[in-house]
Amino acid sequence: MSVFDLSSRTVLVTGATSGIGFETARQLAERGATVLVHGRTTDDAQAAVDRLTATAGVDASQLHALSADFTHLEEVEVLARRVVAEHPHLDVLVNNAATAAPERHTLTDDGNELAFQVNFLAHYLLTCLLEPALISDPGGRVVNVSSSLHRTASIQWSDPHRARRYSR
Repeated sequence: MSVFDLSSRTVLVTGATSGIGFETARQLAERGATVLVHGRTTDDAQAAVDRLTATAGVDASQLHALSADFTHLEEVEVLARRVVAEHPHLDVLVNNAATAAPERHTLTDDGNELAFQVNFLAHYLLTCLLEPALISDPGGRVVNVSSSLHRTASIQWSDPHRARRYSR
């Protein structure tokens, strides 16, 4: 078996409908992995699956469209429960979904600044809830995708929702 053969692996890629997430899902699927393709909506996730099947020649049976809007933590919980129920062993979680708003958004229904929730809190919650599937066998991995914005980023612990001063 080649080191590049991932046919026995199951991977969840968040934000897999475009950009780095879509490309990650494509390359994993081309190497044989079962890829759980996450999108903000069911339609977005299914469209990504359809594109992967049509343009990359990926076998549709390897791809599973999943949705959760990370601006709603309840949807993250539902996603995690579904993944654990349908895939009790998860080899890799790729935390890729993100948003970069030029100005501060209003708070989510959960009471958090939108970018803070989507880019950090939702991934933290998802990772914690998927822990049973990730550690069911040795070797589970979590990959956190970031951008160059990390070089100038900081969390103001006295104002994590950036109510006083917003900077993406």
